[in-house]
Amino acid sequence: MTADSPASTDLRADARNAFARNATGNPELQLERASMDAGFRSYWRADDRGTSIIVMDSPPDKEDVKPWLIIRDQLDNAGVRVPQVRARDIEGGFLLLEDLGTQTMLQAIDSLDVDTWFERAIDQLLKIQAMPVPAGLPSYDEELLSRELRLFDEWYLGRHLGLSPDCGTMESLDLVYRRLMDQILQQPRSVVHRDFMPRNLMPAGDELAVLDFQDAVHGPIAYDPLSLFKDAFISWPEQFSESHWQRYHQRALAAGLPIRADYNEFRKDLDYIGIQRHLKVMGIFARLCHRDGKPKYLTDAPRFVAYLDQAVPKYPELEPLQQVLDRLVKPSLAASV
Repeated sequence: MTADSPASTDLRADARNAFARNATGNPELQLERASMDAGFRSYWRADDRGTSIIVMDSPPDKEDVKPWLIIRDQLDNAGVRVPQVRARDIEGGFLLLEDLGTQTMLQAIDSLDVDTWFERAIDQLLKIQAMPVPAGLPSYDEELLSRELRLFDEWYLGRHLGLSPDCGTMESLDLVYRRLMDQILQQPRSVVHRDFMPRNLMPAGDELAVLDFQDAVHGPIAYDPLSLFKDAFISWPEQFSESHWQRYHQRALAAGLPIRADYNEFRKDLDYIGIQRHLKVMGIFARLCHRDGKPKYLTDAPRFVAYLDQAVPKYPELEPLQQVLDRLVKPSLAASV
């Protein structure tokens, strides 16, 4: 019996239902699919005698729930608004959570002034960045940065576009990656959420609750404010992003966070970590399509090429990357339109 066979799926559903009913003391509880993220976790909603609850199903052989729980508890202790856990079965991979509703910040953004939403997002981000670095938190080091960049080579250029870059192209990419990493490794550091954007924030009263934090690391403080305004699923006008980055920079300095005092230097930090992230995400989206059978993410690849076009030309030392984008990536996007 394979892990994804119908029989295995039925057994998982039975275990999920048993956990939810035992945890709530409600033998009549009925779960319905609420959502599924890009990984292997799924979320299920139920009405427990008038109170809506959520069950997170995180199969232990595919997505261990312990990292999520560890960082959740640390964020909670630091005053960050995170989902509250009502019950847990760590070995089984099940959590009973509070139900924060059906709308993320991305979906709810029209219901309130957009600047107010982003101020609330920055409220939470500043709390995350002010946290003491938890013991054992992985470092966003050279090995991890390099491994992420190589996702672009392997999965976007190689698997998705079917290209085998020649030696000259690989030398160009190697040179750019080295320059990116050298600058990024010198950036001021803090706790990094690593996917801090409206899709992973949910309205909770007058606050935003933070989701999807299990991949947090100790790394460049510019990473999360970059992610917030260079979203994977919606593009904000450059002037809008710039004004909020300036506001964030002022608030971070006032909070005593380890951030470059000169805004122009901070702005370069944003660009450099952004270029690394954009290349990584293109590789991840290609992997989700070709390895995991989730093609929808690749429809956002042009957004990341546009982000790269906004940043890369500002830095002559990154010109070899611009040549790769112009010669290999953009023609394939134009052909697919």
